[in-house]
Amino acid sequence: MSWERVTDDQWERIKKVIPPRKIPWKKKSRRGRKPVDNRKCFEGILWILWTGSPWLVLPKIYGAKSTVHRRLKNWAERGVLEKLWRAFLAELEDKDKLRWKECFVDGTFSNAKKGANSSAKRSAAKVPS
Repeated sequence: MSWERVTDDQWERIKKVIPPRKIPWKKKSRRGRKPVDNRKCFEGILWILWTGSPWLVLPKIYGAKSTVHRRLKNWAERGVLEKLWRAFLAELEDKDKLRWKECFVDGTFSNAKKGANSSAKRSAAKVPS
């Protein structure tokens, strides 16, 4: 499967969840960069997730990598991404597209520091002399 951008229909549903950008004051002059569109930032985030590429190689069509990353961080902190995820889960649930009986937890994402608890016996190499 190749990378595909968000369709207009998909974006109409997504933008209902993403808050509009608020500008705290109106600039008197028109200097500086224009703000990056939410859709471009969202597509940039999806591109990073889809390709697994580092932020350094994010194509310029999505905006500056720092801007896209900042928007991702902001949306994550404000709970926007979780709302979006829950909205799509609810939509899939309504269409009977989810099979909850087949859901599972993948243990490879669990954090296991050396696989032992703190009361385990230390190895001979780490015993104080």
